[in-house]
Amino acid sequence: MFDTVLVANRGEIAVRIIRACREMGLVSVAVYSDVDRLSPHVLEADKAVQIGLAPASESYLRGDHLIEVALSAGAGAIHPGYGFLAERASFAADVEKAGLVFIGPSPESIQAMGDKTEARRLMAEAGVPIIPGVLEPTSSPEEAADTARALGFPVLLKAVAGGGGKGMRVVSDAKDLPAAFEAASREAESAFGDGAIYVEKYLERPRHIEIQVLGDQSGAIVHLGERECSIQRRHQKLIEESPSPLLQAVDREAMGLAAVQAARAVDYRGLGTVEFLYENGAFYFLEMNTRLQVEHPVTELVTGLDLVQWQIRVAAGEPLDFGQEDVSFSGHAIECRITSEDSDQGFLPVTGCIDRLETPSGPGVRWDGGIRAGSEIGLHYDPLLGKLIVHAASRTDAIARMKRALGELVIHGVDTSVPFHLRVMDESDFVKGDLTIAYLEDHAELLRPSDGDVRLLALVAALLEHGGWGHGGATPIKVLDGRKLSAWQTSGWPWQT
Repeated sequence: MFDTVLVANRGEIAVRIIRACREMGLVSVAVYSDVDRLSPHVLEADKAVQIGLAPASESYLRGDHLIEVALSAGAGAIHPGYGFLAERASFAADVEKAGLVFIGPSPESIQAMGDKTEARRLMAEAGVPIIPGVLEPTSSPEEAADTARALGFPVLLKAVAGGGGKGMRVVSDAKDLPAAFEAASREAESAFGDGAIYVEKYLERPRHIEIQVLGDQSGAIVHLGERECSIQRRHQKLIEESPSPLLQAVDREAMGLAAVQAARAVDYRGLGTVEFLYENGAFYFLEMNTRLQVEHPVTELVTGLDLVQWQIRVAAGEPLDFGQEDVSFSGHAIECRITSEDSDQGFLPVTGCIDRLETPSGPGVRWDGGIRAGSEIGLHYDPLLGKLIVHAASRTDAIARMKRALGELVIHGVDTSVPFHLRVMDESDFVKGDLTIAYLEDHAELLRPSDGDVRLLALVAALLEHGGWGHGGATPIKVLDGRKLSAWQTSGWPWQT
C-alpha cells in the first residue's frame, strides 16, 4: 500500500521508527524544526524536511503542514510516534482524508478512548472493571464535592481529555476541593483545549500495570503481556519492566483477557496499551493509550517481536501471522528513562550542549537515543534524551546488568537522571519488587544525594583540581557531570587504583 513513510515526530522515537522502516525496505522522511536541523533522526532518515520554528505549535503540532509535506515528499503513510499528534483523532482523520495511511488506530478508536468518561462507560459495558466514580463530566466544584462525599475521600479529579498526568489533582479533604477543581480544569484547558473534569475514587497505593495489545484490520487481537510501571513522579513513568515482579499467573491471565475485551470494545487495530491499577488482588481499568508507548522496548525484549514493524505491517493491511497461543515470554527486561533533568534538585529541567556521549554495550543492553555529541538541549520539548533497556534471564540479573550499563553511560554537558536510577537499582524495596505508585513518596531519599555522595563529590573535586583538570575555565564537576557521584562509585575511575 505504501513504500514511503513520513515520521511526524523527533528524538529517540523518530530514530526508532526510521530504523524499522530501513529494515523493511521503506523510505523514511524525517521532519524537523529549526533547532533540530542536525538531530540524529534527521541524519538517519532517507529524506528530511524542515517544518517550522522551535515551538512545537509552529512545527511538530502543525498537522496540516505535516500532511502537505508527506504528499509533496511522495509518502503514502504517516507514523506519529508518541506525544504531539499521536492521539489526536482529528489528525488521524485528516491523514485518511488526504488519501494517506495513518499508522495507528482508527480515528473512531482514538476518539472513544481519548474521552476518559466515554472510555469508562464503554469499559463498564464491556465487562472490564473500572475504578468507582462518575461516567459523565462533572459540571462544578459543588457537584464534585457531592460525588467525593459519596465515594469517600481521597478522590482524584481528572481531565476528561487528559493524559500524561495533566489536569489531575488528588483531594483528601472537602475544603481543598474547590481550588483543586479550578486548578485541574485550568491545566486541562491549557494542555488539551478542554477543561472538563470528572471524579473517581483515588486508590492510594495500587500498582500501575499495563497490558500491550496488538490487533489487525480483520479483528484479530492478542495481548503481549504486562509491564510494571509503578515507579512514577507526578504521574510520569520513570522506570518500567516486564514482567511485573509480583503478578501471579491467574491475575496475569485475567488482566490479559480484560485488555483484549477493552480493545474489542472499540474495534481496535494496531498497537495499544490498556492501563490498569492493581490493588489487593483486584484490578481496575485506568485508560487506554491508543499509540506506541515509550516503554515498548521491554515488551520487545521479552517477546522477541518488533512492535514498530508490526504497527507498520498492520497499517499496510497485513494480518497477524500468530495467535495468542503463539505468544511466549523469555527473561526479564527493565527500562530507565534518561532525561535532561537534575534528579538531585527535584528533577529540575536543564539545558546545555552535550559535549560527550558514550553509550553502554554488551549482551542484553540496548540504548534507544535521540541525541549525539554536539546536541543542544533546550526547553522546547520533552526532556527525554534516550532510554536504557536491559534484558537478562532473571530480574536479579537484569538489575545487575542495568547497574553496570548505567555506570558505563556517559553524557557530559547536561545533568541527567542517571544518578537517580542508580540509587533505585540499589534500594531494597525495588530489589524485592515491592512497588506501588507511592514508591517515591515512600522513598523520598532517592530524590536527593546522600551525605556520603556529597562528601565524595568534595573529595573528587579536590583531586581533579589538584591534577589540573579544572583549569582552562572548566570546573571539575562540569568535566564529569554526566556521570555524577553514584556512577563514579561503580565505574573504576583512575584514582580508585
